[in-house]
Amino acid sequence: MPVPTVKRDIVFVLIQFVFFTLYFLNLNVVEIQFPAWTAFISIVFGLLGAVIILFGIINLNDNITPFPTPRKNSSLISKGIYAYVRHPIYAGILVLMFSYAFFSDSIFRLVISLLLGFIFYFKSNLEERLLVQRFPEYNRYRKTTGRFFPKWK
Repeated sequence: MPVPTVKRDIVFVLIQFVFFTLYFLNLNVVEIQFPAWTAFISIVFGLLGAVIILFGIINLNDNITPFPTPRKNSSLISKGIYAYVRHPIYAGILVLMFSYAFFSDSIFRLVISLLLGFIFYFKSNLEERLLVQRFPEYNRYRKTTGRFFPKWK
């Protein structure tokens, strides 16, 4: 018997919350010092990640939800940043988190960022299955647009 979508929605959001909490607690047990030049690159990529998140939120507008299940009266957004990436908010969060992990010399934060990337991958799989059910044209959109990063054409 398949797990109801509402339960899966809550599980994904709870797992994200746990990973975000761990990330900010920074239970770093392994000390490492990345080269000094990584700090500048981390700042640049961190700002890029924040901008990607902002554009993703602005473009989604009233369609935004933390859950993989689309809102009942939602519409398919494929313009703006969504013309290049299907899940820009997830991508921006990952870029920002990886950037800060390097900036703060934290192996622990790198591991949490990687684990969160896996969660976003599986969460986006569920979200895309539900989007295909609601919007048949999503399949065409998915073929031409990258999941977290733009497709090279």
